[in-house]
Amino acid sequence: MVPPATQAPTAPRVGTPDAPAIKDPVKDTILTPRFYTTDFDAMAAMDLRPNEVELEAICEEFRKDYNRHHFVRDGQFEGAADKLDPETRRVFVEFLEQSCTSEFSGFLLYKELSRRIKERNPLLAECFAHMARDEARHAGFLNKAMADFGLQLDLGFLTATKAYTHFQPKFIFYATYLSEKIGYWRYIAIYRHLEQHPESKIFPIFNFFENWCQDENRHGDFFDALMKAQPDTVRGFTARLWCRFFLLAVFATMYVRDVARKEFYEALGLDARTYDKYVIAKTNETSARVFPVVLNVEHPEFYGRLEKLVQHNAALAEADRSGASAPVRTLRKLPHWIGNGVQMARLFLMEPIRSERFQPAVR
Repeated sequence: MVPPATQAPTAPRVGTPDAPAIKDPVKDTILTPRFYTTDFDAMAAMDLRPNEVELEAICEEFRKDYNRHHFVRDGQFEGAADKLDPETRRVFVEFLEQSCTSEFSGFLLYKELSRRIKERNPLLAECFAHMARDEARHAGFLNKAMADFGLQLDLGFLTATKAYTHFQPKFIFYATYLSEKIGYWRYIAIYRHLEQHPESKIFPIFNFFENWCQDENRHGDFFDALMKAQPDTVRGFTARLWCRFFLLAVFATMYVRDVARKEFYEALGLDARTYDKYVIAKTNETSARVFPVVLNVEHPEFYGRLEKLVQHNAALAEADRSGASAPVRTLRKLPHWIGNGVQMARLFLMEPIRSERFQPAVR
C-alpha cells in the first residue's frame, strides 16, 4: 500500500474544467464553418505594387500586435459556467464551438499561406503570418472557455479530418474579407448591447469583444487592400457578379443559422432577427468601400425571402430527425432543397446597388 504522504493525486474527473472531455465535432452542413485551401503558386506570384504602400502600412499595424496582452483569463471566469441554466449552457457551448472552429479554420489557411509563399512574396507572407497569430489566439481563448463547461475541441483532429474546400485566390479574398468584416460588426454589436445591459452578460468572454473585434477589422482592411492591389477582383462585370454572390451567401448563411439558434441571442437580451438585420446592413455598407456593388438589403422582399430559407431549413432539419430511411428522407427534403434554390436565385437576381450610392459616407 502506498503511504499517504506519497500517494498519487487523484486524476481530475473527465468532463470538468480541469479535465475537459473532447467534444465530437458537429456534422458538416452548409451552415457550419468550412476549412479552405487555395492555389498557393498563384498567391505567391501576385504583384502587390498597385497598392504596396497601403499593404506595408497594414503590415506595420500587424507587427505592433496591439492585443498581445489582451486575451488573459482572470478571476471573473472562476465559477461563471456554473451560473448558467442547462439550456443557456447548451446554446452557449454551441456558440463557442462554432466560433472556435471558424477562428481555427482562419488560422490554418493563413498559416499555410504564410509558409508556402514566404520565399516568393515576403510581404504577403508576413501579413498572413500575423493574421494566423491572431486567429490562433482567438481559437485558443474560445477553446479554454469551452473547457470551463467540461468540453474542448480536438483541434489537431479537426485539422486532419475536416473536409477542405478549394477556392481560387479571388474567392478566398471575397469570402475572408466578408468573414472578417461581418465578424467585426457581430462582436461590436454584442459588446455595445451588453455595455448598456450588463445584466445580460452571461459569461465574461464578452468583456473581450471590443478589442477582439479590432483584430477582425484589421484583417478585413488587409483583404480590402489586397483586392485593390488585384484590381480585376473588384472591377468589371464578372467581379460584380461574384461580389453579389458572396454577399448573398454570407448574409443568408448567417441569418438562417442565427434564427435557428435564436435562444442564444435571447439569453443575451437580443432578438436574433433584429441583430442580424443590423449586422447585415453595416457589413453591406462597409463592403461598398471595396466591392463595386452591394445588395439592396432594404428591398421589401429581401428579408421575406430569407425567412422562406429559414422555413425550408427547419423542414430539412426535421426530416433528418424523423428517423425515416435515407430514400424517404431524400424525398422529403427534395422540395425544400428546390425551394432554397429558388429563393437564393430570386435574391441574387434582385437589382444590386452601385457602391457609389454610399458616397461620401464609405467611399
